[in-house]
Amino acid sequence: MNKTKKISYWIATIWLSLGMVSTGIVQLLKMEQDVDRMHELDYPIYLLTLLGIWKILGVIAVLIPRFPILKEWAYAGFFFAMSGAVFSHIASGSPVKEIFPSLLLLVLTVVSWYLRPENRKVTAIN
Repeated sequence: MNKTKKISYWIATIWLSLGMVSTGIVQLLKMEQDVDRMHELDYPIYLLTLLGIWKILGVIAVLIPRFPILKEWAYAGFFFAMSGAVFSHIASGSPVKEIFPSLLLLVLTVVSWYLRPENRKVTAIN
């Protein structure tokens, strides 16, 4: 892995991790704005707890060494959660400023996954 790719991976991964941890904590705290938004979307409030826990565990999985299959699951979870958030915002007619954070985390998820080092990838066993 060349130096530029490695630096780009870590920049994307650190920003992704900070975004997921911060939103995960906010969801676990059930901030009023998030609870109101869940009501607007007709989603159950307990989903905030579930998403918050999964995001924090996903960040741990992405950052710790080894466990490439666990990392794949974490990236998949991030992708599903953030693409679902983007779709929910678009479907509910949210303004772009409300869609952007989820879209940014979705892009960071894809970039971090794509640039991850070989030792963080699942290798096929023949």
